[in-house]
Amino acid sequence: MAKDTNGKQALDELSALLKDRLSTAEAVRRQHAEDPTWNPVLPPDAVAFAESEEDVAAIVRVCARHGMPVIPFGAGTSLEGHISAPRGGVCIDTSRMNRIIAVNPEDLDCVVQPGVTRRQLNSYLRDTGLFFPIDPGADATIGGMAATRASGTNAVHYGTMADNVLSLRAVLPSGEVIRTASRARKSSAGYDLTHLFVGSEGTLGVTTELTLKLHGIPESIVAGVCCFKDVKGACDTVIETIQSALPIARIELLDAATIATVNAYSALRLDEKPTLFIEFHGSPAYTREQISAFSTIAQANGGDASNWAEREEERHRLWRARHDAFWAAKAAFPGMEAMTTDVCVPISRLAECVTRTQQDLAEHGLAGPIVGHVGDGNFHVILFAHPDDERKKAEIAAFSERLVERALSMDGTCTGEHGIGMGKMKYMNMEHGPALAAMRAIKAAIDPHGIMNPGKLIPQAD
Repeated sequence: MAKDTNGKQALDELSALLKDRLSTAEAVRRQHAEDPTWNPVLPPDAVAFAESEEDVAAIVRVCARHGMPVIPFGAGTSLEGHISAPRGGVCIDTSRMNRIIAVNPEDLDCVVQPGVTRRQLNSYLRDTGLFFPIDPGADATIGGMAATRASGTNAVHYGTMADNVLSLRAVLPSGEVIRTASRARKSSAGYDLTHLFVGSEGTLGVTTELTLKLHGIPESIVAGVCCFKDVKGACDTVIETIQSALPIARIELLDAATIATVNAYSALRLDEKPTLFIEFHGSPAYTREQISAFSTIAQANGGDASNWAEREEERHRLWRARHDAFWAAKAAFPGMEAMTTDVCVPISRLAECVTRTQQDLAEHGLAGPIVGHVGDGNFHVILFAHPDDERKKAEIAAFSERLVERALSMDGTCTGEHGIGMGKMKYMNMEHGPALAAMRAIKAAIDPHGIMNPGKLIPQAD
């Protein structure tokens, strides 16, 4: 893009505007286009480091004048090629916009810039008795989490980013700044623009400020592990737990292969069996009551729910191991590239979908750890291939397609939390059908010149 006249003029203007906050260095450009999986690395022409909403608006206005693509960037932890630049352009790095603007304890909300990370926010909130519950594993930025509609281990109880963003400010493709809503907890005033932008993956604008719901830190938090003879017993326990309306805060599945990698990576000594990581929040009496009810369900399905931890350091060690499951799997396959899947099905179909997926892996001679936020029917399979093994990559891609088709046949979705990016665009028509035309119309109305993160989320019409 920058090799043509318009592109060169745009970069010249941005260089004059930002000075040393605009980089065209190859290493910097590649860093801002590479994610942890095997998506192609397609660098932008330049990286612009924004430090304010005014910076973002000015950068977007320059790019709009010259038809230059704009790719928003937070921490680079997304997994579906969201940050690659297939048409070149300018990557706007918002990581320096990391100020916590306001905390309103009486209203249980806060206002932050998009570059604030989830760990940074919760560290800041610790003395207020409040916390922000969305935890996708990686220390992602709040702006990036909103862009992909992230969730994580707490979603079964606290919801996803869609449930926890009250309002946001965004720079539109024209350079105009809008606010999508007020801090009120509900509104019937017009279109729900907040939730249009949450999950839009930077294809409608660049988020510059977010108002988030906060929650009180529970009086009692108890975590535990529960081992099973097979995955079906674990999944049936999840289904019965949810159907019994037990208010579980976290319930995560790790199959035997995942437990083996986690033991090696995180120095744990868990039995190498399908395992649920569980957590309850509430008063001490309430959590004891819920643990008893859960244990009864688990035991009926062949589970051993006797290992519980209340001490904070023990709980953190357990959940750190769960969050590091991807890196544990990568460490078990040195020199390999990862491909991670992400489907979600109605909870009643979870056991069937997981067991059929295991059968598919065995029938095709593939090895892939299975982990999942199974309390809401979401699970992942992580597969590996050598960078030069095109045959294995093709086999894994075919498996991924079968997995998506299986999930969709069960009235599920091709992605529960990772998003579409470049990696899953081919499934959008299969999942949405005629509704995809409505999405294209919205995109065209807000971004008529197609400069916002092009080549992502919305596939071109045939």
